Amino acid sequence: MVRALASAVPLALGASLMAAPMAGAADTADAADPVPRSAVTVRIDPSYQQQEFEGWGTSLVWFANATGGYPEPIRRQLVDMLFGADGLGLNIARYNIGGGNAPDVRKDYMKAGATMEGFWKAPAGTTRQDMDWWDPNNPDHWNWGADAGQRWWVDQIKDKVDRWEAFSNSPPWFQTVSGYVSGGFDASADQIRADRVDDFATYLARVTERMEQEHGIEFDTIDPLNEPNTPYWGTQLGADGQPTGGRQEGAHAGPELQQKVILALDKALDGARTDARISAMDETNPGIFTQNWNAYGTPARAAVDQLNVHTYGTGQRTSARDIAKGADKKLWMSEVEGTWGTGTDFTGMEPGLGIATRMVDDMRELEPSAWVFWQPVEDAIPQAAAGKNWGSIHVPFNCTAEDTLETCPIRTNTKFHTIRNFTHYIRPGDHFVKVDDPSSVAAVKRSGRTATVVHVNSGTSARSVNLDLSRFGKVTSRATVTPVVTSGDGALVRGAPVRVTDRSATLSVPAKSVTTFLVEGVGGVARDAALVQPGHVYRLQGTQSGKSLEPSDDGSGVVIRTTGTGTDSAQQLWNIRKLTRGTDSRERYALTHAKTGKRLAVRDDQAVLEEPEGDRGQVPEAAQWVMSTIGDGTWTFVNAATGRLVDVTGQSTADGAKVSTYTPTSAANQRWTVTDETVLRTEPAETFTVPGLRPELPATVAPVFRDGTRGALPVVWNLPPDRKWREPGTVRVRGEATDPLGRRIPARAVVTVDTT
Repeated sequence: MVRALASAVPLALGASLMAAPMAGAADTADAADPVPRSAVTVRIDPSYQQQEFEGWGTSLVWFANATGGYPEPIRRQLVDMLFGADGLGLNIARYNIGGGNAPDVRKDYMKAGATMEGFWKAPAGTTRQDMDWWDPNNPDHWNWGADAGQRWWVDQIKDKVDRWEAFSNSPPWFQTVSGYVSGGFDASADQIRADRVDDFATYLARVTERMEQEHGIEFDTIDPLNEPNTPYWGTQLGADGQPTGGRQEGAHAGPELQQKVILALDKALDGARTDARISAMDETNPGIFTQNWNAYGTPARAAVDQLNVHTYGTGQRTSARDIAKGADKKLWMSEVEGTWGTGTDFTGMEPGLGIATRMVDDMRELEPSAWVFWQPVEDAIPQAAAGKNWGSIHVPFNCTAEDTLETCPIRTNTKFHTIRNFTHYIRPGDHFVKVDDPSSVAAVKRSGRTATVVHVNSGTSARSVNLDLSRFGKVTSRATVTPVVTSGDGALVRGAPVRVTDRSATLSVPAKSVTTFLVEGVGGVARDAALVQPGHVYRLQGTQSGKSLEPSDDGSGVVIRTTGTGTDSAQQLWNIRKLTRGTDSRERYALTHAKTGKRLAVRDDQAVLEEPEGDRGQVPEAAQWVMSTIGDGTWTFVNAATGRLVDVTGQSTADGAKVSTYTPTSAANQRWTVTDETVLRTEPAETFTVPGLRPELPATVAPVFRDGTRGALPVVWNLPPDRKWREPGTVRVRGEATDPLGRRIPARAVVTVDTT
């Protein structure tokens, strides 16, 4: 974990432990402000579904180490609050394989709970200077009774957890450069001994095996690194030669060393008695994660089964998302926490709104298949002293065997309650889906018959929220939406169901609130919900430049040019054909120029247009693309073979600027507005004449697209005989309009013949 939140939102309900909801809270906003001062429409689109959600989790580590030996009433209460049905309802746990300092190093310089025991046993008299004594094949060099506190937690929650991950913050001291698990003397220098990488891998594999055997659990993954390419992990010494800091285990490792560790662990797991696979690299934010991954070679990438990233910094979330899609690997948001608002606030909504906003943003932009807290339980004493609100549950980490719930109190802030707005109602097996509102997330249930929306209103006034359900395939006549509100007036207060009318429902939510909308009676996907429709044509307009994608002058590549109109736009129209069957956000597509029939592909990292002949109808992987969006109308195109994105070279905005491919950057030159340019029909033309006078019909008609009527198309009318104009009345005329691709579209005109 990192020491500070890189981009905490300055926001601050809280309550005493498991405070009972206040009756009538759902009506409070209407009484105080009967006319909401803001309104938002949330369009839920199940045609774009993230991968199956694996659940919500936490690292055990410091809080489990500190509280595992607490009196039974205290630790039992904590277990229920984290993993119980009325608590956070977590189902994922990350077990920390501690490194452990040398026997002669002081035990009290790191944070309370952060002094983790290693599973080694040093011979009597071993000091920090003795760095080469350990033999993994010597049973006398192992201490399998270590880490009792964290392991107590493992036994209590193993029936509630269905995903286990092991992770390391630092190797044991004798596998580090400095001889301390709190980091090197130069926090930017590699800390894992290059000559002990294989031993470190063996240590992790053996501990994982032993944990599985002794506790009857199965680890899915092991992450050997934690925020490795950062300057956080440094050890400082006092005048007596003993360390005075850092404050936790940590080990710097640049990308080259990271790869050595990953490959060594991959080798160690080959012959191990565990089915755990490798996850990596638990970097502090998506930007550094992207930097690390781009430096990895093919062997290291192939050895990683699951990608892990933290969101202490929030930039480049979509880069991590697209890296995972390009690599066809799962992605976890494996750690975050922080302070929102000011002070150790147990009543104000700012902490709850802050964590809820982080959860919404992560799910929309990152598309992780799991979302994991650093640790919801924090030490109450330093949090109060520093005026911070890390964690959602505060308890002192210095309680004794004689303490009780009265002398060792457990308190919650509003994070605890707003988190439950997510974890109680969006569960493993659900699928997050696309929404167009940045303050909301939505998920469809595993059953396919219900949906859940969580909406954050951080404003100071009530808000009207209209849920647009029109993109579902089925909305029953008895469909309802039930709000569950957490605000300053109570937690998880269930309101009365609201009937869905005309495929939508409108509800009011209070100021500074998090509301879960439980949508019953919806399912499936409407036929026209997905952006990509068979036989349609599309324009790809660069978000940065405002210019459209079209073939280069020689037809071998692609460029951007000023967006054309009418018949001039044919060069900028593309067919997008879905190659896979489903509604997953990782479905694959082929992009073909509508006029030339050439397909967009990647060759030698360049975007090229190539003829489709010779592949016998099979689209090569180099010409397959994954489309990603956060729901704002813009998309990235991820190449399935290379993981690279369609990218305007040099971020140019000039006419004729080259378009190629590049690694994900989250920049605007990699995002494209995709507009359906298919002419569905034309609007009827209307005109007037008098008896005996041949009417003048318009030379153009208005085309109708999915998003409305715009522009004009030339039309040729099939005029009836002149006798049709002799008597007053209405004459209907047929004709043919021509779309930009030269296709004929039926047209109609209505001529009123009258003397007035």
